[in-house]
Amino acid sequence: MKSRRSSPLDELKRRVSGTDAAVIDELYGLEPVYEPGEGSRSTAFATEFVSILCPYCWERYETQVDLSAGSFTCVEDCQVCCQPIELSCEVDEGLLVAVKPERMD
Repeated sequence: MKSRRSSPLDELKRRVSGTDAAVIDELYGLEPVYEPGEGSRSTAFATEFVSILCPYCWERYETQVDLSAGSFTCVEDCQVCCQPIELSCEVDEGLLVAVKPERMD
């Protein structure tokens, strides 16, 4: 009986089909994909867009808040009038609880 040798293409197909998505992501330096139906949210996607009311010009604008490191305070310029705003963000277990914009003068 003659044994069948696998071609390089067959070998490559076997290796790729046995590799899971996490290994491929790491190999190519890709971010993990967030699937909405999968239970908990990964810290890789722990950001949220919030609407801020500027305490100087009273215009509303959107900004992105990082929830991965817990509660924090940062300074951000208003996207409308460019005045500095101190944002106090309260985070509990990866969920945004409150954002408090305050004047810096």
